[in-house]
Amino acid sequence: MRNPCLSALVITFVTLTATPARADGFVTPYIGFNFGGDSANCAGLTNCEEKRTNWGVTFGTTRGIFGFQEDIGYAPDFFGKTPGGDNAVLHFMTDLMVVVPAGPVQPYAFVGIGVIHPHAKLDASSLAVAKNALGHDLGGGLNVFFTHSVGVHGEVRHLRTFKDFTLPGFSSDKLDFWRASAGLTFRF
Repeated sequence: MRNPCLSALVITFVTLTATPARADGFVTPYIGFNFGGDSANCAGLTNCEEKRTNWGVTFGTTRGIFGFQEDIGYAPDFFGKTPGGDNAVLHFMTDLMVVVPAGPVQPYAFVGIGVIHPHAKLDASSLAVAKNALGHDLGGGLNVFFTHSVGVHGEVRHLRTFKDFTLPGFSSDKLDFWRASAGLTFRF
């Protein structure tokens, strides 16, 4: 700049009006849809009705372009609904996020690790089997905020176990599925 007084005034104004960096916490209850992989795999079962609904909550914090989130999800009748049967998948995932803090529209991507807990009892005469498996996830989503504190959330997530495991009526393989979800995000 040619005028040193104007330069000093601009620097002073920018310095005094700058807001300190802060972390934004968030919580997002959601409802979702499982698809692909092992989700609602009725092929080997009789009288099986495909169910793909899931629900859960994600909470975490972001600061600048990085963030951290915990995702807890539950998918009842994950392998399909059978008479006298009971099955589900519960997962607890810890994710590192990269966020584009572009005003009210904020796309993000994440990768994480956690526990995936499938259990299955496919009919009244079979034994129930439950496993805890270490797994990983990756995906991305979009938050659109209407105010500073409230917005809508959409996300696609791929979950997979690291090791093979066996549940009755299914092959011994890694549990693998996708989840699309939508919910409300509350930021604080």
